Parts: sequence; C-alpha cells; structure tokens
Amino acid sequence: MSLPIVYHPDYMAPLRTGHRFPMSKYGNLRAHLVRQGLLPETGGYLAPAPASLSQVAAAQGWDYADRAFRLSLTAAEVREIGLPQSEAVLRRARLASAGTALAARLALEHGVAVNLAGGSHHAGPGRGAGFCVFNDVAIAARTLLDEGQVSRILVVDCDVHQGDGTAAIFAEEPAVFTLSLHAEKNYPVRKQTSDIDIPLPDGLKDKPYLEVLREALTPLWDQVRPDIVFYNAGVDPHEADRLGRLSLSDAGLAARDDYVLASARMRGIPVVGVIGGGYGPEPDRIAARHALMVAAAARHAA
Repeated sequence: MSLPIVYHPDYMAPLRTGHRFPMSKYGNLRAHLVRQGLLPETGGYLAPAPASLSQVAAAQGWDYADRAFRLSLTAAEVREIGLPQSEAVLRRARLASAGTALAARLALEHGVAVNLAGGSHHAGPGRGAGFCVFNDVAIAARTLLDEGQVSRILVVDCDVHQGDGTAAIFAEEPAVFTLSLHAEKNYPVRKQTSDIDIPLPDGLKDKPYLEVLREALTPLWDQVRPDIVFYNAGVDPHEADRLGRLSLSDAGLAARDDYVLASARMRGIPVVGVIGGGYGPEPDRIAARHALMVAAAARHAA
C-alpha cells in the first residue's frame, strides 16, 4: 500500500516579507517528497475541503469559532496568534484542520496516513495562539469521537513547545490521552497540564531524548489502548531551529519518527502524522526535516 498523503496548495497563505512563520515550507515539503519519489510531479495527494464552523466549534467553542470565521477577532487575539486576520489565513486554518481529520479517516482505513500541515497545538478553548488559529488535532479527534469512529485516542506531541491547547481542550475528556515532550524553558510561559508532561532541559542530544521518549511511550500502549494515535512530529527540537532549545540532529529526528510510527504499527494501531513546528530563515531545509516523518510513515505503510 502506498502512503495516503493529504495536502492542499492553500496550506500556504500570503504573509509579509520577513515574517517569522516560514509559510513556504509547505510547498517546499511537497517538492521534497516529489524528489524522493513519495509524490508524483502532479497530484498524488488527497485534498481536503475546509473544516466547517460546527467542527471547529465542537473542539474550541462556538463564540471563538464564529468570530474567527467572521474575521472578527480582537486586535489582542490576533496579536496572540501572530498571523494576520485574513480570508487566506482563515482558509488555510480550516483546510489544515480538515486535512488532519481526513488523514485520520485514512489512517483508520489504511493503518497510517499523513497531513502535510497540522500540529497547531497552541490553539485552545476559546482562543488561538502561537501561529495556531485552530487546533487541527483536537478538531479531528473530536470529530472521530462524536461520530463514534473511535473510543480511545492517544496524542503523542514531540514538538519542542508544549501542546498546551490540546491539553486544555481535552483536560476533562477521558477518551483522549495527551503526552507532550517539550523544552521546559520554551514557549508557552504558562504551561497547561497534559496527561503526561515531560519538560526537557535545553541542549538535550539525540540519545538521551530517545531514551526519554521510549520510557514515556512504552507503557502507554497497554495503559491507554488507543484506537488511533495522532503524532505531532514537529522538527523544532532540531539543533538549527530558530525557536527550539533542544539539540537533535537530522538522525535524531529520523530515529524519533521511526520509533513512534513503528511502535504504533507493530501493535496494529492506526497512526496519523502531522508536521508541527519548524522555524528559521531557510524553509527548504526545514521542509527536508519534515520530510523525515513522511518517509518513515511511507516505510511503515507497506
């Protein structure tokens, strides 16, 4: 079986020159996958339709979702998100959220699938934050639960920043178990409480990071018994990332991705990968790091 890949050209929205968010990395990622033979020159992916207001509201609340859809967020809310309030950014957020939901459905059918966006884990109940307008993983998880597609979900968040929005959304939801490995001293300043939080010291290298990940994840398969895993494969733990504080190498990221995907698939658990964060002035290099997770997913899709 070939790997189901979800993508949309409108995952990229116009931003001002010099903006800290490397929006072009999504197109760069697709180009990398074409060069690696994981996508053809044209097509080869499934494109989502935008997420509906009701889907977003089910995860993040009606008031916030409605005002976001109407482009009526306050100036303070827009500053907290860090992206402009525009039709293009709104469409991008809706598409990325729907893309993760589509990838989740494909993972349930095929065992593994990836969204070439997503991991917007700072958006929480009634708010967006940290370049995240809507929380795509929470929206997809809520959709699957409400439809009765699954009854237990595990979120494995390996972005360098805590998955605070996801933790807050599911704080009172026993059907969703959240694990976050993140740099202790990084954004956000005020952390939320995941089911398991593992704050890591600055400068942690590949070997100790992977040891911590294995120790945290191994018991959860039997403890949680998930019907599906959402894996946030942020590459901002990389040693060259502008916003990260950890020091993983390319090989460390690749080993991390392979371990999470292999651990789920060897147990027959569907897993959906989202790309999460990755920051810096060279979007093509960031995209190459994101491609590591997609390549690992392709290996475990066979």
